[in-house]
Amino acid sequence: MLTVSLHGIKIAAPHGLYPEEQVLGNKFEVDVDVLLATITDSPLPFVDYTLINSIVAGVFLRPELLLEKFVHQIHTELKQHVPDAIKIKVTVRKLHPPMAGDISYAQVYYEA
Repeated sequence: MLTVSLHGIKIAAPHGLYPEEQVLGNKFEVDVDVLLATITDSPLPFVDYTLINSIVAGVFLRPELLLEKFVHQIHTELKQHVPDAIKIKVTVRKLHPPMAGDISYAQVYYEA
């Protein structure tokens, strides 16, 4: 098995459930892991890191309120572009979410 990962994709975007988040924006961090069946001498199958980054950035251009929607949309698009993937895990973190207390991040992940 081969896992290709792109971690720590940082995005600032005006997403969130609360109106002030949609005005002020939030900082997000995304991790993607793509599991492939085998390693071969052929350059294929491979996972293009720039494709992963482009998909993540594109999804964050669309208006959404919930982290759950982001992980599902990113996962769906990656699966379409990397059909040989056995499993894809997408993690989205909202850094320093606007709530009482000193919270590093809120996180949602989807793996299938």
